[in-house]
Amino acid sequence: MFKKILIANRGEIACRVIKTARRMGIATVAVHSEADKDSLHVLSADEAVCIGPAPSKDSYLVIDKIIEACKQTGAEAVHPGYGFLSENQEFSRRLEENGIIFIGPKHYSVAAMGDKIESKKLAIAAKVNTIPGYNDAIADAAQAVSIAKGIGYPVMIKASAGGGGKGLRVAFNDAEAAEGFDSCRNEARNSFGDDRVFIEKFVEGPHHIEIQIIADSLGNTVYLLERECSIQRRHQKVIEEAPSPFIDDTIRKAMGEQAVALAKAVKYQSAGTVEFVVGSDKSFYFLEMNTRLQVEHPVTEMITGLDLVELMIRVAAGEKLPFTQDDIKPKGWAMECRINAEDPFRGFLPSTGRLVRFQPPEAVDNQVRVDTGVYEGGEISMHYDSMIAKLICHGENRYQAIERMRDALNAFFIRGVSSNIPFQAALMQHPRFVSGIFTTAFIAEEYPNGFIAAEVPYEDPGLLAAVAAFARRRYIDRAVNISDQMLGHPRKVGTNWVVVIDGTNYPVVLDPIPGGYSVSWGAKRYDIISDWLFRELVFRGTCNGQPICLQLERSGLEYRISHFGKQVKAVVMSAKADRLLALMPTKTPPDLSKYLLSPMPGLLREVSVHAGQKVRAGEKLAVIEAMKMENILKAEKDCEVKKIVTEAGESLSVDQVIIEFE
Repeated sequence: MFKKILIANRGEIACRVIKTARRMGIATVAVHSEADKDSLHVLSADEAVCIGPAPSKDSYLVIDKIIEACKQTGAEAVHPGYGFLSENQEFSRRLEENGIIFIGPKHYSVAAMGDKIESKKLAIAAKVNTIPGYNDAIADAAQAVSIAKGIGYPVMIKASAGGGGKGLRVAFNDAEAAEGFDSCRNEARNSFGDDRVFIEKFVEGPHHIEIQIIADSLGNTVYLLERECSIQRRHQKVIEEAPSPFIDDTIRKAMGEQAVALAKAVKYQSAGTVEFVVGSDKSFYFLEMNTRLQVEHPVTEMITGLDLVELMIRVAAGEKLPFTQDDIKPKGWAMECRINAEDPFRGFLPSTGRLVRFQPPEAVDNQVRVDTGVYEGGEISMHYDSMIAKLICHGENRYQAIERMRDALNAFFIRGVSSNIPFQAALMQHPRFVSGIFTTAFIAEEYPNGFIAAEVPYEDPGLLAAVAAFARRRYIDRAVNISDQMLGHPRKVGTNWVVVIDGTNYPVVLDPIPGGYSVSWGAKRYDIISDWLFRELVFRGTCNGQPICLQLERSGLEYRISHFGKQVKAVVMSAKADRLLALMPTKTPPDLSKYLLSPMPGLLREVSVHAGQKVRAGEKLAVIEAMKMENILKAEKDCEVKKIVTEAGESLSVDQVIIEFE
């Protein structure tokens, strides 16, 4: 077994590999960019080596620097994690040439399967079901449009070296095909150093289901069941679960056997994933093979009891798989939510900055797991992907897994940057998701206008008003206790209050009861018992005997409450104060309609217009790059450009002016 390994990655996956290596008694080496010098993976490893400046192309993607770090520290093997160089066959080959073990497949397997065009040809040869398409690199946007028209819209435009939703677009017409081709090629070049793009037919209404395989160097290959990854937004996975609620044992076996056949065809060893698209009639087609560990691998670990990172290390060291296919049986149900630094209420725009507060839910063995590469006070950088953490929950069945995920999301507190936790929490409440009847179009169909705060359903708004009243009364009771001791005479506290939430008044009557307060709103009564303290950001207790968990914090005169994806600001006041508040003048917000503002922090890659140009609605105005993704800003209406305020190449802050219009 290895004595020391280097992790050629950063963030959550680097921390994940370090944990397993430490348990196995293996020393670890972290590599990091200058921007990551204080990152959690650097602090967690036994040694760390700086390999360059912040941009990935100057650090994490430079093979020579990683090989030099191995030689400098005496690392015998390298685990690539996912992303960066994990599917780069040259990296695997160069390590091998330098006598360093690659903890992953051999370079020829990476070359065969890491290239989506070639892998599809190999899949056809191995008699694996494949989707119709054009399987060679496309030269330019004009050719892309011609091919797309020949296949028939809609089509999927994909970067050959892509992954993680990057370098991927769906086009429904010629304009989208041309624009999608250019964006895919740019993203692929910037993220993977390979700008080849191909096109295939987009199967509408599909399920995205993947098979996890593991193979040793002795010819043994086993599939570790499947993962359901159909809950996606813009082709990036949001929720993953195992097993799938859609397929049955017959389909599972057929898909698993095809995945194994494909792996054997390229003499695969290590962990890998074969992705399929499955139609409503349960016909399935090969999409691609990821020759690496997947982001969502923890759900497979939870239902199989296996450690995939440990298996990868042992296979790389030449050991035999300690089980056969007959030994793999699912145990319960597991789900994973990707917690990303993005604002779901602003079109999921990236959010960067300092994690002022980071309080994940408490981990519970084989029930709740949090994989992360950040810590409170750390930075979420614009240079890398938006993942903050992965939240994984396990249950005896799907319903119990959902219930545990709901509670864990309610308790996951992040401030300083925006996160997609409200969206994840709302998804866990959505009847269609709970039913298990959905496709990859679920989010687009259920949220066609985006995730809008006011439209998040909530069954009992009176509960939020009651909790706000509880918190306010507890503050007042503390103040009364202090003043009574200082002044020597009791202060009277009324029982009638008004809670204002989003412009709606909730007149409540509040009375103390043992351990809490009883709050009445109309015909409803909420007996809330809790030992909540003012410093606590998560409110736990019971309401009418049922457990409740939500986020509660005071901000001036307001209380911010988050529960099941619903976020509200509540003000608690006396009835007289409410009447006076209604008489206060309203401040008119400034008119910003004549400006194009940056919706996110990022790098201004391109300004597509010039001063004096007349622009029509829908035309491209600028391109911003943030967290390795291109974001195109388009004109919302016909207008004329008055002035270009910010030039391409500048770093932008949120709401910074880019263009001024007449």
